[in-house]
Amino acid sequence: MSVDVMPEREGERPVRLVVSDDLRRGHGSVFFRAWLALPLLAWLAIWSIGALFIAIANWFLTLAFGWSPEPLHRFLARFVRYATHTVAYLNLAAEPLPGFDGKPGYPVDIEIEPPGSQNRWTVAFRIVLAVPVLLLLTVLVRFGVDIYGAFYPPLLFGSINLLAAAALLGWFYAVARGRMPRGLRDLIAYALSYGAQAWAYLLLLSDRYPSSDPLTAIGPLPTRADPVRAEVSDDLRRSRLTVFFRLPLVVPHLVWLLLWGVVALGAAILNWVATLFTGVSPRSLHRLLAAYLRYQFHVSSYLYLTGNPFPGFTGAEGSYPVELHVAERAAQNRWSTLFRLVLVLPALLIVSAYGALLSVVALLAWFAALITGRMPVGLRNAGVLALRYGAQTYGYVFLVTGAYPYSGPCLGPAPSPAGPAAAGPGVE
Repeated sequence: MSVDVMPEREGERPVRLVVSDDLRRGHGSVFFRAWLALPLLAWLAIWSIGALFIAIANWFLTLAFGWSPEPLHRFLARFVRYATHTVAYLNLAAEPLPGFDGKPGYPVDIEIEPPGSQNRWTVAFRIVLAVPVLLLLTVLVRFGVDIYGAFYPPLLFGSINLLAAAALLGWFYAVARGRMPRGLRDLIAYALSYGAQAWAYLLLLSDRYPSSDPLTAIGPLPTRADPVRAEVSDDLRRSRLTVFFRLPLVVPHLVWLLLWGVVALGAAILNWVATLFTGVSPRSLHRLLAAYLRYQFHVSSYLYLTGNPFPGFTGAEGSYPVELHVAERAAQNRWSTLFRLVLVLPALLIVSAYGALLSVVALLAWFAALITGRMPVGLRNAGVLALRYGAQTYGYVFLVTGAYPYSGPCLGPAPSPAGPAAAGPGVE
């Protein structure tokens, strides 16, 4: 994803996720990962009891003095670090068994700055201010055995969350291949990064509100020349009036999108037959389906507030500030074409999880834009990530491209003819 409006730099955050994992996994350790993690989870549950009482004491002292006392800060920081290590290990974001002491040095680690002054008003109302954070946690991090899911209801928006989906698919891939796909690992790391920031904020380790920006969550991102990629030139300003009436305003587009979708479905069936026999999508069908994907992307961007201007009805390239670029047709593997509907099932699971994230992003952005007249950059970039993955998945289903969708955050240069347009199937 390319953006013109740059987010905050990773080094500016008081709570930072540092990833040094090399993606290699042991077949046996992955297969028995849940059992191997049981001692870690038991110790985490015990540690959580102590952390609860320390957190209450920390709240009163921070409210009184305006900063977290060093011993309490150090204890809670080590707790958050250990929780992150444990959840990272359980969900295959890292390979080695972590220690029980929460010391730095794990391949998926947390850096937390020393205690600083905090605003007493935000300390007093921290639980209320954290409600949006908990909503995002619900769709990013799995409910159940991990500490991040212990204080909010599961599956609030009726869909599997991102960490659970990525870990499930990563388990099958790592058992078979002995490595974790970069996209799935980075997607898990993104969820862990937000979880660590959220708990640091809740436990008063930091006064900085958690950032949902996937472009700054995990450090350096891969640069990919994907044949379907998103580019953002939006300036974050939002019209309060059009934000308030966004749903009725988008109705004409939804009707036209439904009608165009009927035509696109027929074109996709014809495209499947033609690509199966010739190994390449016919030019006219490729253009039609690429325009449909762009139009769908424009409408979704407007509906979910990642874009501000009213989109056109033609899906013309370059006509919207949150743009979808689709590369020219390229040769595709006939075997992957034949079994495309089966091969896309893992990607559809991730699409479902991203859909839940997109719903929460739109809800929070609606309130934020009404109050401030701007779209928070973290929410905007999280929404674009979800929309980009959905567009790549449906591009793969429609045989616009043979490249499997990339699930993690990434940077995207202009597509190259030598890029992965003709790549075979695989979970990324």
